[in-house]
Amino acid sequence: MSVEELDRLHAFREQNKFVNSAEEFQIVTQVSDSLLATMAPFFKFPEWVSQYKNSPEISKSEQKETTTVLRDLNSATVEELRKVRGIGETLSNRIVKFRDRLGGFLVNEQLYDVYGLEPLVVKSALEQFQVVDAPTIEKININNATVEQLAQLIYIDYDLARKIVSYRETHGSFTTLDELKGLKSFPTDRIERIKLYLTL
Repeated sequence: MSVEELDRLHAFREQNKFVNSAEEFQIVTQVSDSLLATMAPFFKFPEWVSQYKNSPEISKSEQKETTTVLRDLNSATVEELRKVRGIGETLSNRIVKFRDRLGGFLVNEQLYDVYGLEPLVVKSALEQFQVVDAPTIEKININNATVEQLAQLIYIDYDLARKIVSYRETHGSFTTLDELKGLKSFPTDRIERIKLYLTL
């Protein structure tokens, strides 16, 4: 092992923490796969470690995996989404329909906008699925868009689209997208998502 790798291990131990698996040893020290393969047969861990990991009383959420391969939220199937705890048939179908209406998720946070999906469930889902390949979209110019064009956005209904155009006709062109927050009944909590689809 190199001096740097040993220093990482010593720093870890100085925090009164213990390495309980070969995988954790590699994470802490950052040794190469080949060196780990050479050393791993000589590792000895307390018996309780393996008993704890295999205990049926320990929930899967408590047994955090050391490495997680993130899958693309934009290509996840209904069946794959249903494997997330808290997402059943109804919600998995709703996620896919919402994604289709968007034309694909642009950012992970849009998953929170799916109706009926609890924040804790979203957090759990994002541990397995994230936006890897975001779609390319053509942004709508808010200063010349029609009511119908604005209403096509999933975050803007027809009534809000009319208010936006009316405000523009009365006060002139928007200089910043944040001006939208001044409109009555505008969903200010979703302004960052809405701005993804608009331009000046």
